[in-house]
Amino acid sequence: MLGHTERWLGAHLDELAVAARDAAQHADVVDRWGARLAGMLTDGGRVLAVGNGGSAAEAQHFTAELVGRFVDERRPLSAVCLSAETSSLTAIVNDYGVEEVFARQVQAHGRAGDVLVVLSTSGRSPNVLAAAERAREHGLHVWALTGPGPNPLTERADESLTVAAPSTSVIQEVHLMLLHAVCAAVDARLAPAAGPAEPSGTGTPARTAVRAGAA
Repeated sequence: MLGHTERWLGAHLDELAVAARDAAQHADVVDRWGARLAGMLTDGGRVLAVGNGGSAAEAQHFTAELVGRFVDERRPLSAVCLSAETSSLTAIVNDYGVEEVFARQVQAHGRAGDVLVVLSTSGRSPNVLAAAERAREHGLHVWALTGPGPNPLTERADESLTVAAPSTSVIQEVHLMLLHAVCAAVDARLAPAAGPAEPSGTGTPARTAVRAGAA
């Protein structure tokens, strides 16, 4: 089976390299997101993040980098991963149904001017779409990271980054790279001017879709 594994890794790395190179062309969007978060979070705002499955893990990873730190030392920032609140998740699903599982939390925790980051490789998950709709109803800014676009989620977002890769795994890996780049853009504005620490390991135009990956 070694040969199969070597072929899979080679094909995967080729696909990932293309998508990552294309994503790097949209540094201006990522930097704009970082600038907005740096200003909003230091002014008492909050970022909410949500996704299903692997995207849920990436949403939690992203909020952990903000509450803790990414690379440089800086103040902790208010960020909540809605897909990590297990008691709320199960209670809402039980009482209101799966499509309300994130939307109700957005309504509870979000305030006008906050940012909701939504991740979906398909851009079609009903509970994520409901969260984006509820966020816009309550004055939050919605940023989406999806697979190939346009899709229903990019249509509901204020701004989006789409990754046009054919495999879910590559889309998710590029999403994580983009989220790390957002964290780096936040750090660049909030961290002291001294040299960087070791890694810890762990303004927006309306409805602008940006392609951040290629097949």
